[in-house]
Amino acid sequence: MNIGSIKQNDAGIFVGRLATLTIAMTIALREVHSANPKAPKYEVLALSASRAWVQVGALFELASNSTGEAFLNGKIEDPSLAAPLYVSAFRQEDGSYNVVWSRPTRRRDLASEMAPKADEGLPPLPGADEPAPSGQGAEAGLGQSSADHAFAG
Repeated sequence: MNIGSIKQNDAGIFVGRLATLTIAMTIALREVHSANPKAPKYEVLALSASRAWVQVGALFELASNSTGEAFLNGKIEDPSLAAPLYVSAFRQEDGSYNVVWSRPTRRRDLASEMAPKADEGLPPLPGADEPAPSGQGAEAGLGQSSADHAFAG
């Protein structure tokens, strides 16, 4: 979902606005000059209520696996946010960027996606077709009780 855009101003600085139901911020990108190939391409700065620029994130340059097209990816963090805002910026024909947000996939979601499905032709688990042992607690899957039955209430 598109939440904003960033355009280069007359001074050559990328400036834009991001807006969601709970966030409205003016941002600017400051290029990072580093010899480290893993360094971000840009620092993300936000204009504070006191009209000062505050660093709130970083964007890394990545390439699409399918097309090889470059895009920016990173997150915006601030104590006023309940959680980091994960964003990607895609360059447009006019040189501006469209900014979209994404919710990261939780590990639990990944595990359920990777778990084998029942219809994948796997054999049943051993003992799955055997009836549960009868007795106190067995119906709840607790097995046989070794307790003296005189205390059963």
